[in-house]
Amino acid sequence: MARNSETTRQWQVLRDIDAARTGITIPKLAAARGVHQRTIRRDLDALAGAGFPLYDEKINGTTMWKLRARPFRMLEEMGLSLMELCALYFSRAMLASMAGAPYQDDAARAFEKIARALPPGCRRFLDNLPVAIKAKFSGRKKGDERKLREVVNRATDALLQQRRLAMRYDSRASCRSKDYIVEPLRISYADGGTYLTAYVPEYREVRHFAFERVRTLGVTDEKFIPRPLPAEPFANSLGVFSGPAECVELEFDASIAHHLTTREWHKSQTFDMRPDGSGVMRLEVCIDPPLTMWLLGLGGAVRVVSPLRLAQEVLEQIEQARGRYVARRRTFEMLSLPPELGVRPRRLPLRLGPQGRAS
Repeated sequence: MARNSETTRQWQVLRDIDAARTGITIPKLAAARGVHQRTIRRDLDALAGAGFPLYDEKINGTTMWKLRARPFRMLEEMGLSLMELCALYFSRAMLASMAGAPYQDDAARAFEKIARALPPGCRRFLDNLPVAIKAKFSGRKKGDERKLREVVNRATDALLQQRRLAMRYDSRASCRSKDYIVEPLRISYADGGTYLTAYVPEYREVRHFAFERVRTLGVTDEKFIPRPLPAEPFANSLGVFSGPAECVELEFDASIAHHLTTREWHKSQTFDMRPDGSGVMRLEVCIDPPLTMWLLGLGGAVRVVSPLRLAQEVLEQIEQARGRYVARRRTFEMLSLPPELGVRPRRLPLRLGPQGRAS
C-alpha cells in the first residue's frame, strides 16, 4: 500500500507540473500534496529516472519545475503532448473494449505504436499505477469474428471508395435470406454489435443491417453519390433503431429519481421534479423495442403517461410476463409449505431433454 501511495502521489505531482504552464515551485507541490519538500524532491528524482522530461528553470531567482513541451521525436511526429499520450496509454483497456470485435486487432496495433513512443521507464511507471481503468460491455453479439472482420473491412473499403455492395442477408423481419444491392453510408458500433447503414435503391430508403447476419458481401464496380445522414447514428432511439421522434412522457417515483436524473439516457431528456422527490421525464424518441425494453427494466417505479399506444404495449408485455409466473404460483406455494401443516408437496414428474438430460 505504501508503494502504491507513493506512485499515485508521483503521478499527481507530474500532473501538477503539466498543469502549471509557466512552471511550479517545490513548496507549492509539497503544499498541494500535503507532504514535506524533501518528499517532493525524491518524487522528482524518481520521475526523472523513469524518463519523464522534467527540468528546472530559474525565473526571477525562483526555481520553477516544468515539463518539456516536445520531449521525444515520436511524440512530436504524432502531434501529442506527453500527458495526452500518457492518458491514451493509461486508458488503453477501455478504448480497446469500445473498439468492438472487428477493430480490436487494429486498436491493439495502434496502442503498440503509442507504447513505443514512451520510454521504457515511463511505461513501467504507468503500468505500476494502482488505479485500473476497466470497461464492462454486456450483451456483445456472438459470431465468427474472423468472418465479421473481413466483412466489415470490405464494407469499409466500399464506403470510402463510394462503391455499391452486393449483399446476401439473413433478414430477421422476414426470417429468410434476401439479396440486396446497397450504397454503404456509415458503419456504427452500438449495443454490442456492428451495423451498416446503407441506402437501398430498390426500396428508396436508408436501412440498417447487422453485420453478423451478412452471409456474403461483395464490392461492385458501380459508383454512387452518398446521401446525407444525421450526425449521430440511431439518433432518435435509445438503442439500435430508426424512426421519427415522438414526445414520450413518463411519471416516476422518488425511489428511482436518482437513477433516472443522474444519467443521460437521451439528449432530448428533460425533468420536472416535485417536492416529494417524484417527477415527470420527457423524451423525444421513436417508439421502438429498445424503448419498451428499457421501460420494462425500470419496473413499477415508472408509468408511461403518453403516448397511449406505448403505455398499451408496456402493459401487454407486463401481462405476458405475469402469465408466465402465475401459472406456476401454485407449484411454488406447495413446494414452500411447512411440513407441520401435514401437506406433502407433490412430486414433480421428471422430464428428459433431447440428450437424456433432466429438465
